[in-house]
Amino acid sequence: MALSKMENLYRAVIVDHYQNPHHHGALDQATQTIEMLNPTCGDVIFLDLKIEDDKIIDLAFHGQGCAISTASTSMMTDLIKGKTLDEALHLAKDFTDMITLPELDEDTDYQDQLGEAALLSGVRKFPARVKCATLGWQALQEGVHHDAQTIEEDVEVEEGEEE
Repeated sequence: MALSKMENLYRAVIVDHYQNPHHHGALDQATQTIEMLNPTCGDVIFLDLKIEDDKIIDLAFHGQGCAISTASTSMMTDLIKGKTLDEALHLAKDFTDMITLPELDEDTDYQDQLGEAALLSGVRKFPARVKCATLGWQALQEGVHHDAQTIEEDVEVEEGEEE
């Protein structure tokens, strides 16, 4: 079965992100590093985040993964750099919903919100690859939730010191 011109374009973008991942490598001044493993296939992603004032000011990732996990994480890094933690979580939820829900939400413009990452919507047809596509996004969610907990703990300590 021949691929359409649009499918070939989507495939080319995904392959480019796999072969030339954006924000790839270690981030020297990361405020946290999250390791995420897909035990099914062995993909492992290390996501380095530099978070200041509730904003992701820089990030990078490294590890070993298949084309889908690497391309997806590369696309994610382009999308979330400079976003607030809430914005990043919202985008992660939209991406995860796009990949995992049985029916796409007709009211959500995934292409507008997720940019190139929306090109991975076809992964939903291949359940074995869903974990690959969401691996970097899961690391992001864990990192954002961890940062929020750390901020709450710091506030509690500061409030306790005033008494």
